[in-house]
Amino acid sequence: MSFVFPSADSVPEKYRIQPVHQKEYLLDGEIRIWEGESQIVKSPIFLNKNGKLEQVILGSYPNFDEKQSLLALDAAVKAYNHGTGVWPIATTKERIEAVRKFISLMKGKKDQIILLLMWEIGKTEKDATKEFERTIEYLEDTIESLQELETTSANYIKESGLIAQIKRSPYGVVLCMGPFNYPLNETFCTLIPAILMGNTVVFKPAKYGVLLLQPLLECFKEAFPPGVINTVYGDGAKVISPIMESGKIDVFAFIGSSSTANLITKKHPKLNRLRSVLGLNAKNPAIVLPDTDLKTMVPEILSGSLSYNGQRCTALKILFVHKDILDEFTKLYLEELTKWKA
Repeated sequence: MSFVFPSADSVPEKYRIQPVHQKEYLLDGEIRIWEGESQIVKSPIFLNKNGKLEQVILGSYPNFDEKQSLLALDAAVKAYNHGTGVWPIATTKERIEAVRKFISLMKGKKDQIILLLMWEIGKTEKDATKEFERTIEYLEDTIESLQELETTSANYIKESGLIAQIKRSPYGVVLCMGPFNYPLNETFCTLIPAILMGNTVVFKPAKYGVLLLQPLLECFKEAFPPGVINTVYGDGAKVISPIMESGKIDVFAFIGSSSTANLITKKHPKLNRLRSVLGLNAKNPAIVLPDTDLKTMVPEILSGSLSYNGQRCTALKILFVHKDILDEFTKLYLEELTKWKA
């Protein structure tokens, strides 16, 4: 046991972590302090303490009630103001400058976020670093895509005798919810584009992977006008249900299971008006044919199925192997598997 589970003092100084008891939340452009109940955060990592295993307590975060969640919604609705708020009427250039400021501030939190990713959801340093860097790259690519879109929309088009210029406008108030397995990257894949296009946002982090977003609250506050992004924490049934039931959400951006998405969207009183941006489920297959170079392919398939314990949307969930090579494939797969470390 001592070999598999390290003791606290055997963890290198660089990777040690102090508990983060988060009471801060972002509402209407202000960092406020939550005085109510808190949710304890436990790491999936256990440490060996005198021969006994102890789960690491990473800290805590606010456990909102219905009233608090509706305050976040009201702040987003006020900031959007039927499309006449400061943010929705801002120019594309102004929004891009704000997101670039956010990216610059976010880069300064890199080490802190990577450490929390490792301890909070059990990612290796390599995978956690990759997620952070991919997120920054995605944000920069999103800005570039918007600039290209603006260039294209400056042109006039002719159709059926009509000459027109197409301009895009924000939808309204967006509810953003991301997954636990990529709580930074996947979440920001919906959150930042929604903001960049002039929408205002109510943002609820995934159940696991909450504390790693705490360092970014100040970044959001500094980069965006009041009410553009408002954070919500706690049990989904308690805090998300009243937000959806209000009918004030215009867009639902969610990455997770189809069953959860269905439960949430059905609470909206005007379902046909609700726009949904959903990334649901994933059962990626690998199809292995008889002419496959197994010595090359098996390590790739193993990595595809088991990296980060298979907790990835793009992980290989099912393998279809031709019966003529099944025995050889299984033998090589198990040999390769023995090289992996717990």
